[in-house]
Amino acid sequence: MIGTVLFLAFGVMLLGGVPIGVALGLAGALAITLAGQSIMAMPTNVYAGIAKYPLIAIPMFVLVGCVFDRTGVALRLVRFANALVGAGRGALASVSILVAMVIGGISGSGPATAAAVGKVVTDGMVKDGYPRPFIAATVGAAAATDILIPPSIAFIVYAVMVPGVSVPAIFLAGMLPGILAGCALLVPILLISWLRDFGGKNPERGGASVWKAFKDAFWGLMAPVVILGGMRIGAFTPTEAAVMAVFYGLFVGFVIYRSMTLRDLWEMLVEAGEISAIILIIVALASVFAWSTATLGIVQPIAAWIVGLGLGEFGTIALLMLALVFIGMFLDGVSIFLILLPVLIPIANAFNWDLTWFGVLLTMKIAIGQFTPPMAVNLMVSCRIAQVSMESTIPWVLWLILAMFVALALVVAFPEIALWLPRVAGVL
Repeated sequence: MIGTVLFLAFGVMLLGGVPIGVALGLAGALAITLAGQSIMAMPTNVYAGIAKYPLIAIPMFVLVGCVFDRTGVALRLVRFANALVGAGRGALASVSILVAMVIGGISGSGPATAAAVGKVVTDGMVKDGYPRPFIAATVGAAAATDILIPPSIAFIVYAVMVPGVSVPAIFLAGMLPGILAGCALLVPILLISWLRDFGGKNPERGGASVWKAFKDAFWGLMAPVVILGGMRIGAFTPTEAAVMAVFYGLFVGFVIYRSMTLRDLWEMLVEAGEISAIILIIVALASVFAWSTATLGIVQPIAAWIVGLGLGEFGTIALLMLALVFIGMFLDGVSIFLILLPVLIPIANAFNWDLTWFGVLLTMKIAIGQFTPPMAVNLMVSCRIAQVSMESTIPWVLWLILAMFVALALVVAFPEIALWLPRVAGVL
């Protein structure tokens, strides 16, 4: 009964427009009160929810995204990719996917990447003959790869919440599935562009040599190498890598490109502080929600019921896939992990699934939800930049969703796609 009240109260508050962190905390407090537990457990759980060393990386990676957005790295990457790919049908659409994947190795935030890439490529794609709804669908889907390609804020939260999963392991586990997802998106984008004759219409495009464009984009291309390479060789931990990435971004902005001022630095610090505060408040208050579900014995019956459906491993994965894609339409990856991991991890343990692989699967499902209408967070950003309604993107975005499902199915069928890199690196 109390479990029903807990989830019902949370759902009603969400529908009423209450911020998700507040809704999680209030619902948890209500359940604790109804169960006759001491409400004084709340302050301890709020503190314990964020008093975790790996979470220090979140504000730093948020700041990294702000820094590289201001330095003009996205524009330079687009020019370099243009020089490599050329100016034919589907070329600029492919560029948007490739650039989003590189920026995914810097920021780790889907909506932030949708904004950065959308601002840079939208006008050029319109001039090149792409319809605006197709542009919005492409950018929204491309940005979804960012929570898979490390560094990923969602991966950090998952590793913090799940015992036995390390941040380096899940970072490496997400690399190949993230690249696979990006390549899967390229297939329908190129096919649609060729069949509908999208692209290659702008006579002003082209002209830049590959070498010149490469030199201009070199420092942006090196950012993922510094972040991930440093972790791989053991030079620094993921948390220290986030700090190094901020230093690297500031060095590029102030010394190399000279595109930043002290005023820009202040504005970036304020922006990163606001975004980080929102994320960490949600994490802190969600710990109250998670503690109430565990203490009141709500989680285990739900997990046992799902396992007891008799669907088997693949049937259960398919059920979770549909549920998480649907939920991903409405909530971001961090919130989904905080709310549902207490239920999902016992299911994974019941089937003896590798928890690192399971985390990658969950993140891929959430990534699909981020560009699946009607409440897709990435698509909202790209549609606003392209100045189109979300409904107009549906004929195009459905093909991209199908492509991502194919990539997800491959990772389900062949777990080594996710687990090979961490095993080779010796972190699994």
